Amino acid sequence: MRLDHIAYRVADRNRTARFFREAFGYKVQQEFTIDFGDSQTAQCIALEPPEKALRDTPWIGLSPPGFEASAFHLAPEVFVSDGSPGSIVGDWVAARGGVGGIHHLAYQVQSVEETMRLWMEKGYAEFTSDAPLRCPGLTQVFTRPSELTGVIYEFIERGEFGFCKDNVRALMESTRGIR
Repeated sequence: MRLDHIAYRVADRNRTARFFREAFGYKVQQEFTIDFGDSQTAQCIALEPPEKALRDTPWIGLSPPGFEASAFHLAPEVFVSDGSPGSIVGDWVAARGGVGGIHHLAYQVQSVEETMRLWMEKGYAEFTSDAPLRCPGLTQVFTRPSELTGVIYEFIERGEFGFCKDNVRALMESTRGIR
């Protein structure tokens, strides 16, 4: 398991993305708008770290005999969104004094379904949907805020880097009303 991305909901996505680009060397991977209907939208920017894994890089590498396997941990991607007044994202930011903050931490796992099952079995979390959300090459789910940490966790299983607009919308909708 590795930290895949950190998602921020903020008042000004462009200013926040510029900060990550200038301070940490992140690059814009993609930008898109989520339309919730009724003039409610969220504007999104996905940022990738300056060091990026090559396609199909395993999480665990081979080590010389007698040494434990070494894990590869690259910097996580960053996902930044802001939203129109009254939108899911806009309301979440407003509830935090108009500043926003970290919305969730996403962990890449081997199997989202298996991780959901284990976490429910152990009583670690409740989820915002009964089943994972799927796009080609991407499976995701959110927890409700943890009773232990107050954090929303996302479990993600992906074949490629990047985000799926349909899943982002469904994930955002699954958190409607969670403050």
